[in-house]
Amino acid sequence: MESMIFILNPSAGRKHIKSRLFDIVDIFVKGGYDVKVYPTQSKGDAKRIVSEEGWLYKMIVCAGGDGTLDEVVAGCMECGCDTPIGYIPCGTTNDFARSLGIPKDPIRAAKRIVKYDKKPIDIGSFNGDSFVYVAAFGAFTEVTYTTPQEYKNAFGHMAYVFEGIKSMANLTSYHMKIEYDDGVIEDDFILGMVTNSLTVGGFPSPNAKLAQLDDGYFEALFVKYPKNPLDFQATVTSYFMGEFNPDYMYQVMSKKIVIEAEETVPWTLDGEFGGSVTYAEIINMKHAVSIVKKN
Repeated sequence: MESMIFILNPSAGRKHIKSRLFDIVDIFVKGGYDVKVYPTQSKGDAKRIVSEEGWLYKMIVCAGGDGTLDEVVAGCMECGCDTPIGYIPCGTTNDFARSLGIPKDPIRAAKRIVKYDKKPIDIGSFNGDSFVYVAAFGAFTEVTYTTPQEYKNAFGHMAYVFEGIKSMANLTSYHMKIEYDDGVIEDDFILGMVTNSLTVGGFPSPNAKLAQLDDGYFEALFVKYPKNPLDFQATVTSYFMGEFNPDYMYQVMSKKIVIEAEETVPWTLDGEFGGSVTYAEIINMKHAVSIVKKN
């Protein structure tokens, strides 16, 4: 039997994973794995256990939200192991799982892990820290890490919607210079996101039509500061409909993006606080890790 560590976040989403634990482990054992189950104890615990032990296993499986997956990937990057990762999504939005075509049902997701092969995907570097699918700043982005866990558990994705509506009254404009592979942009922005995903925050991404998870490029969207209420309404409508509107947005594809701001800007990495900086260097690390997924 091959060795597997199964890392689960007991607090993720609405905590449904606990009731399915026996069935999931049974699937893995029947699939030929000797399974070690590790429930995370605190934030950062998944990264720690993978960085210390990831190289010992033939498979790493994580059950949780995109933040849990982010920690597992960060642990792999830290220890330098190339152990394939299986993902059972049970968080609030599970953006990256949607991009990978992984089912919401944990039993179906577990069966896929023992059935399908590993596939390389791109990972991002943000000033040296890794992220899986999105680095973002500005409007609505902070709600992913400021929304209390109990609200997420009670209301699911609607908790983000409620918090996002509240945040609209405090929009901030950031003047930035953005350098990418093919040029330079300088403007005032209320939102920016560098992505490798079909959805962000549970909503369709305007970058979705360009997204390829393994092509070595990021898709980036920068939303200009609206000049009047009509522009603001059109901007918000386009964004939440997942539509790119060139009148209000810039969209680029690039292997590397460097962003300089006149003031400190708080960033979100995969739904978690990523720090406040005036300078951000974002690099696509092509085929940095392998995820078990369907072709």
